Amino acid sequence: MNRYELTYIIDTALEDTARKELIEKFSELIRTKGGEIEKVDETWGKRRLAYAINDMWEGWYVMVTFQSEGDLPKEIERNLEISDKILRYLTIKLEEKKQSVKPRPARAIPSVVPMEAVEAAQPAVVEASKEEAPSETPAE
Repeated sequence: MNRYELTYIIDTALEDTARKELIEKFSELIRTKGGEIEKVDETWGKRRLAYAINDMWEGWYVMVTFQSEGDLPKEIERNLEISDKILRYLTIKLEEKKQSVKPRPARAIPSVVPMEAVEAAQPAVVEASKEEAPSETPAE
């Protein structure tokens, strides 16, 4: 079974009882077709729309999370399309994460060399460079 999230917007002109009946109608449709409803969320409630839909500027948002077979969302969308009280709807298939993210390997932090060690190494480097330098003797 697949998990789905259905969000639809109901016309605000509907009374509370009619709105509850409409929500129950679509919930019952999911149950009768073999789906299992996980959650019906109406906490978004009445909101202003970003643009007018059918000359309406407000809508009542409902989000339903359910599990079902793959053919049920098409049937629900068909019924939502028929209803003139539904302004918009969107069905999303929720996919489970199949693999975890691997942590990045730890980077090697270069060790800090004490200043005394740098100063002690400098004279040895200077002496070595003097030995390798060619002597300047005038050519005969």
